[in-house]
Amino acid sequence: MADKLTDIKQELALANRILAHEGVLDAFGHVSVRHPGDAGRYLLPRSRSPELIEPADILEFTLDSAPVVPPTVQMYSERVIHGEIYKARPDVMAVCHHHAPAVMPFCITGEPLVPVFHLGATIGATVPFWDSIDEFGDTNLLVVKPEEGASLARALGSHSVVLLRRHGATVVGASLRELVFRCVYSCLNAVYLTEGRKMGKVGPLTPGEIEMAGAINKIPSVPLRTWEYWATRLAKRGGMPPRAGAAGAVRKASTRRPARRAPATKGRANRRKTR
Repeated sequence: MADKLTDIKQELALANRILAHEGVLDAFGHVSVRHPGDAGRYLLPRSRSPELIEPADILEFTLDSAPVVPPTVQMYSERVIHGEIYKARPDVMAVCHHHAPAVMPFCITGEPLVPVFHLGATIGATVPFWDSIDEFGDTNLLVVKPEEGASLARALGSHSVVLLRRHGATVVGASLRELVFRCVYSCLNAVYLTEGRKMGKVGPLTPGEIEMAGAINKIPSVPLRTWEYWATRLAKRGGMPPRAGAAGAVRKASTRRPARRAPATKGRANRRKTR
């Protein structure tokens, strides 16, 4: 389990950085994954910009979004989004909340976000809206209370994406790689939909096209192919996260005292005297 937990933390750090590099996340937003050995817990980084997330930043939470170990760092205030969705959806293994520029016009106007190309089928036939004002009146728009997170999870229902009016989007996946795929292509779908409407009438995918194209997008080789592509793009930029424990090893090495030089032998000392 230790090795599996180390691997999933590494992958979660990479997912954060990929989504930042691909323009889904900026200084804000967050990604989590269900604990690989305990379905009643999830992993989420400390409050930090996603582009900077390292495995050492990742904390463990109960589904009530309480930290398992008392933290010494700042936590994301909206972590209840993740906990309440994991409670409501046992099939969900990864969650992302973001405010990508591509989807914000839909969050602001309430215009439906519909799939318009084959990779966009990953969003499904329906993308519901959740408006915090309906149940909670005026708020600061952050989802910070358990009851707010539970309300959002109900609005998500069995869907893959939910839009938060005047706020952003929350996306779920059956794995981290599927989640990253869905986040990137839902944003590209939003771009194509917006640009297409500038040219004329847009025809969304038919229900049959959504079902069949969506099934292809879930074949394991598809998110693997895109994951490798995005990870390579990130690596070329020099943005890969350090391996788990690597930073600590470097710090430990830097604090070691230099080895003491062995004293000169008597013979060497005598030779110096005769020169």
